[in-house]
Amino acid sequence: MTDHYDWKETRDHAMREADLFSQLPDVLRGALAAPGYAEHLHGVDPAAITSRAALATLPVLRKSDLPARHKAAPPFGGFVGAPTGSFGRLYTSPGPIFEPEPAHADPWRGARALFAAGFRAGDVVLNTFSYHLTPGGFIIDTAARALGCAVIPAGPGNAEAQFELIEAYRPTGYCGTPDFLKILIDAAIAAGRDVSSLKRALVSGAAFPPSLQKEIKSHGIEAYQAFGTADLGLIAYETPAHEGMVVSEDIIVEIVKPGTGEPVNDGDVGEIVVTTLDPDHPWIRLAIGDLTAVLPGNSPCGRTNLRIKGWMGRADQTTKVKGMFVRPEQIAEIGKRHRELGRLRLVVGRDNEQDVMVLRCECASPGDALHEAVTSTLRSLTKLGGSVELVAPGSLPNDGKVIADERD
Repeated sequence: MTDHYDWKETRDHAMREADLFSQLPDVLRGALAAPGYAEHLHGVDPAAITSRAALATLPVLRKSDLPARHKAAPPFGGFVGAPTGSFGRLYTSPGPIFEPEPAHADPWRGARALFAAGFRAGDVVLNTFSYHLTPGGFIIDTAARALGCAVIPAGPGNAEAQFELIEAYRPTGYCGTPDFLKILIDAAIAAGRDVSSLKRALVSGAAFPPSLQKEIKSHGIEAYQAFGTADLGLIAYETPAHEGMVVSEDIIVEIVKPGTGEPVNDGDVGEIVVTTLDPDHPWIRLAIGDLTAVLPGNSPCGRTNLRIKGWMGRADQTTKVKGMFVRPEQIAEIGKRHRELGRLRLVVGRDNEQDVMVLRCECASPGDALHEAVTSTLRSLTKLGGSVELVAPGSLPNDGKVIADERD
């Protein structure tokens, strides 16, 4: 529980914040050399962005917008200033979104996650993430090799070939989806094949419910979860404490109200926004569309970085009402215009074969004037009529959901 990758993982919170935000101005200067960032961050003074509050004033860059931007200005939408040929590998993921891999060691910052899961130099790792065009396989491959492990680039599928690799190389570690690990174990039992060398696993890319965790552990494999994306690499990882996920070092993670760049209150569910400090390919406030919440305090494992609960759903809750799109940004704007409101939740349903909207607003001091004003703002922003309910503070779920579509 006290075995850590390096000193950074246990440093004082204030020291970490000072380190990250001392680097950020130079990273911003480098980013602004790329035409996409020059346009997106027009007017930003990098020297002034030295705190979380200052960072929160910058616009978010939405991952959902990247495919259109990459198509308009291939390959990277103008958000990469370095020459394409200076990178180690070049990938694509659904969208399509094009991702360059910096040429330095552990470019996706995955070694920490493997170390926390018990992987060590000299281990043999069976990597079943895909190596075909997408970065998934290489995120783990580069991390494991940076840690000093030997990697079997198995990729997914073909259980028979996997058994031959496992019986020949006797890997102690598995990396891949939890679903495929279960498939391997079940198929090995049915075929009488020996996969007993596998003792630890780092899993990602699919749900890992407690029932499956228990089953995997019953086969003598200690499995840990990691959370990341094809563009950012590893964002957070589980540790021996098994209490949430610790955010990786050398990145800045914010949790914001869906559809905005405004940080949520401590403990509230919101959208994950990530800033990376890699000078070759920085991301500045990339909103990835996934929801989570921050856990209070430090992990019992001794790591002192921010902890998140893990993946808690999608933030993009845009829906269509009476033929008109209603977006989380519009609901967030209502909160900005009426600061006396707390959490907001637009519930969309059906009544008499017609779409209906009800905006529920937490409010400590409800009144007719406020009710009328919010109703007017709802109509003005959405161009649709809807009713408003002012409810007691704390009565709406803390699940990050801004728009709840309850139509069949």
